[in-house]
Amino acid sequence: MSQLAIDIKRWGQDLGFQQIGITNTDLSNAETHLNRWLTENYHGDMSYMVKHGNKRARPNELIPGTLRVISVRMSYYPESSMVPAIELLDSPNQAYISRYALGRDYHKVLRKRLAKLIKHIQETLAEHNFRAFVDSAPVLEKALAEKAGLGWIGKHTNVINKRAGSWFFLGEIYTDLALPIDSSADNHCGSCTSCIDVCPTQAIIAPYKLDARRCISYLTIELKTAIPVELRPLMGNRIYGCDDCQLFCPWNKFNQATAEDDFTPRHALDHAKLIELFLWDEAHFLSKTEGTPIRRISHNQWLRNIAVALGNAPYHRNIIAALNTQKNSQSELVKEHVAWALAQHASRTS
Repeated sequence: MSQLAIDIKRWGQDLGFQQIGITNTDLSNAETHLNRWLTENYHGDMSYMVKHGNKRARPNELIPGTLRVISVRMSYYPESSMVPAIELLDSPNQAYISRYALGRDYHKVLRKRLAKLIKHIQETLAEHNFRAFVDSAPVLEKALAEKAGLGWIGKHTNVINKRAGSWFFLGEIYTDLALPIDSSADNHCGSCTSCIDVCPTQAIIAPYKLDARRCISYLTIELKTAIPVELRPLMGNRIYGCDDCQLFCPWNKFNQATAEDDFTPRHALDHAKLIELFLWDEAHFLSKTEGTPIRRISHNQWLRNIAVALGNAPYHRNIIAALNTQKNSQSELVKEHVAWALAQHASRTS
């Protein structure tokens, strides 16, 4: 088993994973934290967080017989090919899309690599069971990654690696193999509060505690209804997700840019203009976002998000003209946010 664990890590690195760790299924501490978070309703409308009961924190209940979890991480930040993120945030007429969503859908990339890793293992021990997950089931992937030694959960609730920062995806393989486990990662956040201080909507309400209902990633992706009016001015030009807590984390000075071509930005979405994106009809939206994480949201959510960003941008007649194209939208969701954006500009010019 010890040699197999070494082989698994070598095979995983050959497949493009930067690190592989192995842990057991005891997530009792994480379960306590999760249940407290859910009780406080910080998950908002994400009903899937409670749908499966305790299975999220109990791998052997989700997949009976699970003894170990093989946790992997893969870097996704294509630093050399993108407009600097902070520069974009300071350009209110340009759209900011979370760096993870600019390229190919990570679910597909990691799932295919995990399938290859499972195939390698099965060639050695075919009689055992394996099940791969990539953010696609009730799995506490961050708690598992921390226990497997891939990094620690920071105050912003993302996983941070001491040598690689936090710009990486996670994936897991549940197995009944009794592999030796790795040591969990130590926490190195110290007294730093950069992520808490820079959060645009103050969604990190305390160290290691995120109120998703205030998080821009939740508001622009998970939330299907109207964005709370009081939070709209705080969103700036962020139209899909938010990276501020990572952008200003000191540990990301050790970020390792990805070598994966799949994560290279598509359709110039790393420096697109808000007006240009707002004028996409549904067919254009579906075409331009095909195969990317952005397809998680609907065209109406896309227009909702961009309308808010246009409302936050400096006044220009071209912005008003663009907003007016959706002033009488058949979608009440879009119409409401367009009206809000137009009112913002009207208040500035009156």
